[in-house]
Amino acid sequence: MFTVYAFATPNSVKVPIALEEMGLSYELKSVNVREGEQKQADFLALNANGKVPVLVDADHADNAAPFILTESAAILVYLAEKTGTLLPLESAARARVFEQLFFHASGLSPAFGNAGFFKRSSPEPQPIAEERFSTEAERILGLIEHTLSEQRFIAGNSFSIADIAHFGWLWRRQFPGVTLDDKPSLSRWYDEIAARPAVERAIARTEALIPAT
Repeated sequence: MFTVYAFATPNSVKVPIALEEMGLSYELKSVNVREGEQKQADFLALNANGKVPVLVDADHADNAAPFILTESAAILVYLAEKTGTLLPLESAARARVFEQLFFHASGLSPAFGNAGFFKRSSPEPQPIAEERFSTEAERILGLIEHTLSEQRFIAGNSFSIADIAHFGWLWRRQFPGVTLDDKPSLSRWYDEIAARPAVERAIARTEALIPAT
């Protein structure tokens, strides 16, 4: 049994998607980042960085204390290696998945997150920063569109944890204010991923973490 501390965020949703795709049981615990719960002492004891998601594996192979892991990309790799799924064994294909994971962590996620922050959350207007990150987010979308025009999935012709990583931010693309308009290959890919039963289940469970208003 896994426990996932998460909220309805782009990074959080990746972990339930992976667990659902892998057929693994898990408990989903809400950490309401809108209310600052990620800064409370009990959560900081799990992740001193104060970020969701966090994975707790009570059945770690060492049979010692539960294994606690942070950073969504690292969690995806851990689960893929633990189950032997969604990560190729052949070296070149495996490297392509890691290439996209690193691109996601160093490029897509920061660009989308910063674009959204300067558009929606900055205490005062920062037009230069907003333009910088919005332009970068659009450039990255163009790169992904080109990639998907030549292959079915993000890292090749097989669904992998790289697709899960990219999907999280595209699921919440309204935050950075980007669209899939005029990107037919990206739209095709997004619709295909969103229609997967495991993805639908994960999204439903993740969205249920949002308190009713």
